[in-house]
Amino acid sequence: MKVHVLAVAAHPDDVELNCAGTILRHLDLGYSAGIIDLTQGELGTRGSGPLRLNEASRAAEILGVSFRENLGMADGFFRNTKENQLQLIRKIRQFQPDIILTNALSDRHPDHGRAARLVTDACFLAGLVKVETVDENGNPQVRWKPNSLYYFIQDYFHIPNLIVDVSKYMEKRMKALKTFTSQFYNPGSNEPDSSISSHDYLEQILGRARTFGRQIGVEFGEGFTVQRAIGARDLMTLI
Repeated sequence: MKVHVLAVAAHPDDVELNCAGTILRHLDLGYSAGIIDLTQGELGTRGSGPLRLNEASRAAEILGVSFRENLGMADGFFRNTKENQLQLIRKIRQFQPDIILTNALSDRHPDHGRAARLVTDACFLAGLVKVETVDENGNPQVRWKPNSLYYFIQDYFHIPNLIVDVSKYMEKRMKALKTFTSQFYNPGSNEPDSSISSHDYLEQILGRARTFGRQIGVEFGEGFTVQRAIGARDLMTLI
């Protein structure tokens, strides 16, 4: 199954928090998209791995992506190892995405930067013919290198190199995000407070999107950074 856009994130809810509007926009344009979560987020202050898997599944249904998979890496402890690179290379070659969206290269949570570097290396290695992998049936996979890799902006503020207009999709993005009920404000919860469980956190998410949107003259935007220049074939399509 080939998809045009693949989001790869360290934790369930990273996608919904940072790039789900971009996914929704491209689905609306007729492209296909999928999500891969590296971990279950089992070390999170609130909830549990199985609960967050269930929440992620419900969010994926709302978004309408072609698939959502979890690679089961160790939350907080996964590293950019050969084993993890090969696991991700197999997925990149399986789904053959043109664009990959992934975590911020530098952020408050160390998993985010580690995930970004793992994805960056896997994207490069997936394009090398001498890196040999097989699919789940034991068949050799062909090499594949995505055309573009974009890093979404998370807790730390980074100046975006690219902003996507997601104004039309913000309501649906927030609906998908709110399926992660274990993570966000709940006055009846007895679980410890976390950095994202405050009563105004979701308003902060909306505020960030409004800030990015204002920079390109729209209501809501999602920002991304890149490691290489962004090219264009038609300047008339730029905002």
